[in-house]
Amino acid sequence: MKTVLAFGDSLTWGSDPVSGGRHPHASLWPTVLQEGLGARARVVAEGLGGRTTCFDDHSGPNDRNGARLLPTLLASHMPIDLVVIMLGTNDLKPVLCGRAIGATAGMKRLVQIVRTYPYDKPGFPVPQVLIVAPPHCCAAADGHPAAGRSIAESEALAPLYAALAAELGTGFFDAATVAKASPVDGVHLDAAATAALARALVEPVARMLG
Repeated sequence: MKTVLAFGDSLTWGSDPVSGGRHPHASLWPTVLQEGLGARARVVAEGLGGRTTCFDDHSGPNDRNGARLLPTLLASHMPIDLVVIMLGTNDLKPVLCGRAIGATAGMKRLVQIVRTYPYDKPGFPVPQVLIVAPPHCCAAADGHPAAGRSIAESEALAPLYAALAAELGTGFFDAATVAKASPVDGVHLDAAATAALARALVEPVARMLG
């Protein structure tokens, strides 16, 4: 059985925009993806609210810098065959970066980390990478996505990530083609959108696993 690491933020953790809590375990996209893959692979969910690609955010009680935490997670879960990375939405907070181009630079660094980590155990592979552009932000009740994110910058992520994937030779998937952010906060996904994303990921993930 192969191993897939789902590395992301609150969209992977499963934040419920209505309750402010967490979607049931059965509704999380790594869980639904696992069901779709069946016995072909196990999916390890590593989602953290507020996680960025490579930017520090000291406003929370935990380390949200994805570039700093990824090596530890690679070591914890190896051997890993595929790392699915869906990050960038938190990079768009104006107090952290605010620009899609900054998130793209951070995503490039994460791919480099996956590929250069010293997998020093016999027979352990260098994982493949699937870059997932997160769903676009949308207007919430006050007319803006939560935390002052820019809708235009969120829409710019997919083309930039697609170009990066082509440059680096990774897989790419645009989550905005199958899932939309909830208008409750303009950022997070409801349970139906979370499940729809997982179902759409089954085919590209299975294809990359071979």
